[in-house]
Parts: sequence; C-alpha cells; structure tokens
Amino acid sequence: MNNNNDATMPTGLVARFLNFVERVGNKLPDPAIIFLFAMLLIWVLSWWFSGVTFDAIDPRTGEAIIINNMLASDSLATFLSSMVKTFTGFAPLGVVLVAMLGVGVAEHSGFINTGLKLMLKVTPKKLLTPSIILVAIVSHTATDAGYVLVIPLAGVIFYAAGRHPLAGIAAAFAGVSGGFGANFIPSGIDPLLQSFTQSAAQIINPAMSINPLNNWAFTSASSLFIVLLGWYITDKIIEPRLKNTDLDGNKEDLPAFEDARSDEKRAFFIASAVMVAGLALLAFVSAPADSAMRSEDGSLTNFRSPLMQSIVPLIFLLFWIPGAVYGFTVGTFKSSKDMIDAMSKAMGGMAYYIVMAFFCALFIAAFSKSNLGALLAIEGAQLLKAMELPSAVTVVGIIFLTGFVNLFVGSSSAKWALLGPVFVPMLMQLGISPDLTQAAYRVGDSSSNIITPLMPYFPLVVVYCQKYVKGTGIGTLIAMMLPYSIAFLIGWSLFLLGYWALGIPLGLDASYIYPAVVP
Repeated sequence: MNNNNDATMPTGLVARFLNFVERVGNKLPDPAIIFLFAMLLIWVLSWWFSGVTFDAIDPRTGEAIIINNMLASDSLATFLSSMVKTFTGFAPLGVVLVAMLGVGVAEHSGFINTGLKLMLKVTPKKLLTPSIILVAIVSHTATDAGYVLVIPLAGVIFYAAGRHPLAGIAAAFAGVSGGFGANFIPSGIDPLLQSFTQSAAQIINPAMSINPLNNWAFTSASSLFIVLLGWYITDKIIEPRLKNTDLDGNKEDLPAFEDARSDEKRAFFIASAVMVAGLALLAFVSAPADSAMRSEDGSLTNFRSPLMQSIVPLIFLLFWIPGAVYGFTVGTFKSSKDMIDAMSKAMGGMAYYIVMAFFCALFIAAFSKSNLGALLAIEGAQLLKAMELPSAVTVVGIIFLTGFVNLFVGSSSAKWALLGPVFVPMLMQLGISPDLTQAAYRVGDSSSNIITPLMPYFPLVVVYCQKYVKGTGIGTLIAMMLPYSIAFLIGWSLFLLGYWALGIPLGLDASYIYPAVVP
C-alpha cells in the first residue's frame, strides 16, 4: 500500500512500531477469511470447553455459565437453517445499505461536493480536524449515522482541502467510535446503560435509583478532551506518517473541487432549502407530547422511540430528496434513470463490504451463542475483584479490562449487561458509586473500538480507505488507529481520575461514593 521514501518517513520509535504493525497486519488474510477462521476457532473452542464446569455465575440467568457446543449436531443444524436469517438480520448491513442509497444520490448528483466547496471557503484548514472530530462525536446522538455518513465525508473533506483523505477518515473514526463515550448531547445510550447500572446496583440496594443523565457532565467534558487529544494525534502523528502514501484510487470516483459555479450554488441552496423544510416538518411532527414519533414514556431520545428507530430511513430521505432536487436543477440528472444509476453505483461500492458482512455476521452469532464472550468478561471481572486493589487502581483496572473485553465483544449494551452486575455491586462494597463505575466503563468501552477488526463497522472503514488507497488492509487501519486507542485509553483514564480528584459532578443526581453523602 505504501510507496514511501524511507529517507523522508518519520524515523521515531513510534513510527517504526506503527510501520511494523502495518506490515504484519497487512500480511493477514482478507478480513472475510479472518472472520471465517475465527468462527471455526470458536466452534472448536466451544466443543473443547462445553464439557467443563465453571463456577462463574451468568448475571443474565443467575446460574453457572455453560459453554454451548457449536459443533453439536443440533447446533450445526440450527447454523445451516438460520444462515440466511443471520446474514440478513445483521444490523450494520441494513444500516449501511439503506443510508448509502440516499447518500449515493446526494454524492453522484453533486450536492455533497458543492456543499463541501462552499464549506471549505469559510472553514480554516487548521480547524478542519477538530471540527470533524466534534461532528463525529455529536453523531452518536443519531445512533450509527457517524459510520455511514461522517467517516466517508471526512475523507472527502480532507481530500478537498489538499490534505491526506485517510487522515480525515482516521480522525472521524476516532471521534465516532473511539470517542463513543463522549458527547455533550444526551442520546439513547444514556438511558440504555443506566437501566443496566440501576439493575446491578439494586443487587446491593433494592431501593437504588440512577438518573439516566448521571454521566452527562463527564461525557460533556470528555468531548472537549477527546477533540483536543484527537486533533493533536491526527496532525502530529497520523498525517505526517501518511505524507508519502500515494493515492491510487479511481480518479473518476474522487471528487473534483474547483470553485462552485453559479448554477451549482443556486441548485445547492434550493436543495438545502428542501432539506431544511424536511427537518422542520420532522420537528413539527415530533414536538407534540402525544406524537407518534415518541416512545410510550414520551421520550424522543429513548432507543425505543420511533424517532430513534427511524434515524437510518431519515438519513436516506434527507439525502435522497435534496440530492434528487439538486441533480435535476443543475442538470446532472436528466431522468429518473440517472438517479437510479447513482443509487446502483453506490451499491456497487458496497459489494466488498457485503461479502465481509456475511462472514462477520456468522462469526458474531457463533461467538454470542457459544457463551465464550460472556465467560471471558465474567472471569476477568472476578479476577479484578479478587485482587483487592486501591479504589483508584480498581477504577483504572475496570477501564483496561473493559477495553480488553471490547476487542472480542463489540456491543456496548451486551458488555455492560455482563460486566455491570459484577462491577457495580463489587465497587459499591468498596465505597465507589454506580455512577463512577459506569463512567469508567464508558471510557474502556470506547477506547479500543477502533483497533479491533471484530467491530462490525471496522471492515466498512477499510472499504472507505480503499477508495483512495487500494492497498489498504487491516494492518493499515489498525496502525492508523492504534495511537488514538492508546492515547485515549491512558489519557482518558487520567482525565477521569483528575475529574474525580477535583470533585466535579459526573452528572445529574450523581455521586462518587456509596452511600452518597447528602449535604
């Protein structure tokens, strides 16, 4: 992938280590084959451990955890009979394809390119990196929108600004996924984690109540910290390392960024007005207390609300309609067939991802059903408990253990469902509040997202990179993201400890100690 002049490459220890990671990583098999081999390994391990009796208690059932043999005849029969359903029910697949249909129309009509031309005229190049990371963090509010929208656009924005597009993709990926636990806008993840935390706390105190925004102040402050740290890593480490990495993608697919013509500006403002009108209509429909877009408890941000469940279709419409308006206004679309061709071209670019998603879906299903991930999480938590470390060291231990488990179990809620019932009661008995325990979990859960190929959206980011550098592989992406992961894990842990030492409130109705001291 690299066409580098070694004399001009960064020569520090960090650069040499990252080059080593990239070389080794890129020698691994194709991601799809890695998922296939990983699934077969899970089958063998599940057979090996299925006859072993474990003392670890599964918090989901209250009984000793049992490893399910995936090589048993009934398991294999279920695997074959449900293979199609497992693939089509793979959540990231539908999210990506539906969103990309709309984004494809907006991209190939020229709507996105014109918008970027106009944006670059008013945004200083020096502020591109922090702006992208901030937008990536805010995208958490819209569930998985950042993966299918912010990350690819970041590459386009950097390319348009004359900077390396892979650096833009890395910065956005760091904000979307590495900074997942940071956001100053409350989102559906807050009540989701709170529900598990409260249930775990009630093991010790049945009357315990946790505010859904118990970490809001900390996640808000973390947003600024992640933006600043990500900005430094992107501009001082990642982009210099990419300086001599040649772009060899299809030149026809790369955007051209001459100054916007007058007809392009006119079409863009008409299409943007349509988009704004659509957003205004959505706000009008969602505003009433009895709106059909609200959940049963009246919330718009709850994961169960129709609004949150409609984010991806809304992305499709909010790009497809303005993209079509722009295309027919400026003349890039002459007929409806041109619009359909744009959608087909967008799907053509997703072919490689679809193949990887097939094997990824099968692996994740096998790993989940085998219970090996649950065993790993529970045994790790029990080991940490047995070590009886000081409070601050225990909190950092939780962060690092969560980061390690995150390499194998991607879902934030699934991990907390396993770890919460162990971590929360354990730390309550040490005088540490559930609010602080949850904050520590969020740090660990975020930091290692960006270096594990087992994360469902990781292969998609590889595809985004290959648009510009065809030889991008797993090693390339891991080497790019490793500095962010290490810096976030260490720096964010220290940030939490400092935040705790200063006694700054974690969020609403939150405390650092248990039982909480009431003034």
